Amino acid sequence: MVTLQKKYAPPYVSCENDLQTNGTFLDDEWCAFLREHNFLVGLSIDGPPYLHDHYRKFKNGTGSFAQVFRAAKLLNKHNVRFATLTVVNDFNAQYPVEVYRFLRDEVNSKQMQFIPIVEPKTFHATAPQRWNLHEMPVEDSPQASPHHPESFVKKWCVSPENYGNFLISIFDEWYNHDIGLINVPFFESAIAQWIGMPSPLCIFSPICGKGLALEHDGTLYACDHYVYPEYKLGNINETKLNSMALSKKQEMFGYGKDISLPEKCRKCKYLFACSGECPKNRFLRTANGEPGLNYLCKGLFNYFSHIDPYIKNIVNALTT
Repeated sequence: MVTLQKKYAPPYVSCENDLQTNGTFLDDEWCAFLREHNFLVGLSIDGPPYLHDHYRKFKNGTGSFAQVFRAAKLLNKHNVRFATLTVVNDFNAQYPVEVYRFLRDEVNSKQMQFIPIVEPKTFHATAPQRWNLHEMPVEDSPQASPHHPESFVKKWCVSPENYGNFLISIFDEWYNHDIGLINVPFFESAIAQWIGMPSPLCIFSPICGKGLALEHDGTLYACDHYVYPEYKLGNINETKLNSMALSKKQEMFGYGKDISLPEKCRKCKYLFACSGECPKNRFLRTANGEPGLNYLCKGLFNYFSHIDPYIKNIVNALTT
């Protein structure tokens, strides 16, 4: 890829490369290459051994932590820019401070992403926004909880309440010790939004549609969470990328995020900060039966309510 960029990129074009990996096959040679070409590496790691290995196992059932942690040491050794990506699941969500301090103190991560696992049981066969209305659980119903046997989501998903508590606990640790030292995109986004700037994160933006997904065969999809036939835009072997990215179909996909918001969201005091989060997670019905409420709504509301006064303090310090 780097060879092709050097061969074909015009002199006035600068290419930047990111790589997401679990790191298990990284070695000195790879890290030297990544450093030479200034790659930003995303390293998937879910906390210390007892948390990471709970779900991240090899095919033979053994945990992958030792290899992933070895990769983190190699990245640090070679001064490769890297961020950690932590999937927040039903288990590690119970240990937010332990996860954060481990990433900060042991992994030496300067940028941390925390991605909630929200996985409907039907996701293999049913595309987002193609759910059966009558199967969509009502907010606060037992079926909306991953702990219920008839839950709409897989049992390893984080609950909305635990996700909110996870973010709150990490925010408090960051606010008290690490402002300006650790970059947590969720918190940086909040500061921007409280100032009145747009969010740098697509999940908190009013419209979406810029996160296209290109498959190995050239097929282009509306988003990397929407790799389903219903959201196929075409193939770059047959159609120019820009014409698909700027097509009416993709435009409607992006604006659909705002159009599909339920009334409960439109009246919410934190709509400016949340924008209904990612549409792929909007499979709940509100108490009055309106579809399109985000599964994580309760947890996100608790999180935004908690950080509100602290973010205002930061904003005041930045603007006075």
